[in-house]
Amino acid sequence: MKKKTMPVEKEVNGLNGNSNLWSYGFQYLNYGFQDLNYGFQDLNISSPTSLPAPLPASLPAPIPNAPYFDIRIYREPMIKSLIKVHSKDMYRLLEKVHFDGNYYRVKCVNSGEWEYCWDLAVRIQFFGKMLGMTLYPKRLVSQKEKRIVYRSMILVNPYQLWDEALVSKFWNLQERVEFLIARILFHECIHVMISLGNILPSGFGNTGIYLEFKKMLEISVSEMLSHELHNVQFRLWNLVLFGSSGSESEKKLLERVQEIYEFLINEKYANQKTGKAFRFPSNNTKIARKYSWIAAVKAGGDKQVSKRIWQVEVRRLRIALRELFEGIDTELSNISK
Repeated sequence: MKKKTMPVEKEVNGLNGNSNLWSYGFQYLNYGFQDLNYGFQDLNISSPTSLPAPLPASLPAPIPNAPYFDIRIYREPMIKSLIKVHSKDMYRLLEKVHFDGNYYRVKCVNSGEWEYCWDLAVRIQFFGKMLGMTLYPKRLVSQKEKRIVYRSMILVNPYQLWDEALVSKFWNLQERVEFLIARILFHECIHVMISLGNILPSGFGNTGIYLEFKKMLEISVSEMLSHELHNVQFRLWNLVLFGSSGSESEKKLLERVQEIYEFLINEKYANQKTGKAFRFPSNNTKIARKYSWIAAVKAGGDKQVSKRIWQVEVRRLRIALRELFEGIDTELSNISK
């Protein structure tokens, strides 16, 4: 049953539409990434609990003349069971969500006079060469009903079905599809759960995953890693300057540095957690190589400098990032002893 329209009036004091969020929409197109920068903003439309989640217009069309493969051979309960083994909090998040691209309400909490809700959509389809992404479309604010609705949309692209390691582990195609979807969905749900922890009123989003991430983030900015931290921040600052339009204030540029830094720690945690859970570990060198380049694209690219200078700075960020990641692992290991 559809709910009545929730009109958007003025924005809630103290809640910015883009607060503490990262954009994960990087899509591999034409041998490059395209930033699908989705932040929370106000939206003046109705908000039923379940609505079709439209794909961004920039998603590629199906490849003509390619062999048809019906990906719907997967079993939703089996995928959720695979996830439940590693995180009951994540299972509860997904329990009522069907993988049909529709939005389902997964969380509602009350704080003061306001109700905060979270809608989640999951869509599984082939597109390009990005395993998955989490998009944050516009938020819904109703002054009349005192309700704020945040939305996340997870796109899962199990294009690595014929990866040699996966094929050798799962000869059965259905099991291979389910394992790959579960692994990708697990990674993307980590991002959603971190956003839940950052956005919902204090304490309401405190899952084990969120608290683990916060610990990693706190360690990354601790005194023990001040040298590694400053190296990464210096490289990010240079890249933000290289990609600026020239009209942004210093405060705005510093905010971008902080946003990209938290994005990098977020990705380290998500890759590390997912790799450990599904026994496909990724090392710090690999994570630093992949996400240093994405961070440089997020910083704005090479608007102010030559391509060669930009590429040199990206390599320097990769080295600094690897050293920071290794330092984080060392400190976490020392804490657990």
